[in-house]
Amino acid sequence: MNGTNRRLQRLFDKESGNTLILALDHGANEGMIEGLGSIQSILESLPASGVQGVILNKGLARHYGHLVPTDVNLIIQLNAGTRHGSPSYNKNIVCSISEALRLGADAVSMHVNIGNELEDRMLVDLGEITDEAHQFGIPVLATVLARGGQIVNEHDSSLVAHCIRIGAELGPDIVAVPYPNNGDTFMKAVAASPIPVLVTGGPLGQNLEGALNNTAEGLKSGCKGCCIGRNIFQTEAPMESMEKFAEIAHKKQVISSD
Repeated sequence: MNGTNRRLQRLFDKESGNTLILALDHGANEGMIEGLGSIQSILESLPASGVQGVILNKGLARHYGHLVPTDVNLIIQLNAGTRHGSPSYNKNIVCSISEALRLGADAVSMHVNIGNELEDRMLVDLGEITDEAHQFGIPVLATVLARGGQIVNEHDSSLVAHCIRIGAELGPDIVAVPYPNNGDTFMKAVAASPIPVLVTGGPLGQNLEGALNNTAEGLKSGCKGCCIGRNIFQTEAPMESMEKFAEIAHKKQVISSD
């Protein structure tokens, strides 16, 4: 077993075989949105959370990385953009593999948006980062979204299935996508993927229960867990929300889809 596969196994709970990844990298893109002030207290609560990994940008990793328990994987986000950029869906590399390793990374994360005039460069970035990460034995989590000028509905099932296929075809070790409108198409794409598929939380939706149900439906479709940010740190009780996602991700709770 090579280093990448050993570290990849650590991202999944030994008993359930699934994972809950806590994404706390939104500040670079969104600015000072509600909930970011509680990141330190959330990290201090991680030991009893059921979380397998935390995504941080390199600045927060430098200041708060010591708060991430050694049995929880530190995942460094390597590319970023801002909602004020033109276009706002652009992502550029802001952290190298070697810098991520100096910060203690157990894995790295990339965000790719397809369906826009910049997708070719973002796909090249994903391919090159994946190659370099694997040379150091570091697994890559790719969040792939259909977002840009050519996209009408980023939750269209055929588009989400294509996002899964990007992960399957271009070399990352895990791919994270939103749960779409049509579960059947999604299930077929998940089943055909040789790498684990995770459900993302997306923007804070109508309510927490909706996000929990989407996660549960994703797991029923064959996903191996979820990657959640705003639907945890922007809720009134982040720890309670995190525990609810952990219960679903590790199959300790079933939420009805009715």
